[in-house]
Amino acid sequence: MSFALSLAFPLIVGTGPMDEALRATEAPDSLRAAFTVEMSSAKASRTFTFDPREPDGQRWRLVIARGEDADLDQAAAAWGAEAAPDGRLFPDDLRASFGETVFVDDMGPAWRLKFHHAPSANDNALDVWATQRLQAEAWMEPMDGRFMRIDYTLPRPVRGPKGGRLTRFEQSYLLETEPEWGLTYVSQFALNFEAKAAFRTIRQNYTAVITEATFFFASPELEQHFVSAQLPEDWPR
Repeated sequence: MSFALSLAFPLIVGTGPMDEALRATEAPDSLRAAFTVEMSSAKASRTFTFDPREPDGQRWRLVIARGEDADLDQAAAAWGAEAAPDGRLFPDDLRASFGETVFVDDMGPAWRLKFHHAPSANDNALDVWATQRLQAEAWMEPMDGRFMRIDYTLPRPVRGPKGGRLTRFEQSYLLETEPEWGLTYVSQFALNFEAKAAFRTIRQNYTAVITEATFFFASPELEQHFVSAQLPEDWPR
């Protein structure tokens, strides 16, 4: 018989190894990404490439399409229409989302952080309403000081802000570290969502996997500025 022991304690956001993990998520605005993503549902899959260096109208490209799924196509079109689709790869508002305090389960090689999502500047009114009703968890490697996963789940169905019911909401982000600058990025996310209104049910259930990503700065000068800012004060000049 084996026993899994864990130590639970509150932690002020931004202290201890959590500060290093948060700083790794805070990529500068000048960092961009060209990537390939495979979006898939039970009925279809779509593979897109994005490169901000390409001319407008050619940055977001469909390269492989299999099956038929109008909901998946709608989700892909909304992503591709964003001003900077690569912004979804950078969890840069995570510090604000944690609020002031998290509750940690020390599982040994990993910490599980439970928190109530605090609204950030990137949240719209619907995001704020939804996150107030979700349970949130983050998994972190305390030795490496890096986040591994973020999960949001709806514990029970709730009435929507304008009628209807939100019956299911599960959203997960898997995080990895890019090797050159040690910054954390979203390598995969999944959404399982269902809302019911009179005579209508809205569903989205898909996974997006970043199969390839290249990170670069908008200019060599901005890259040098970022590198210089990371050096310790006593570094030889």
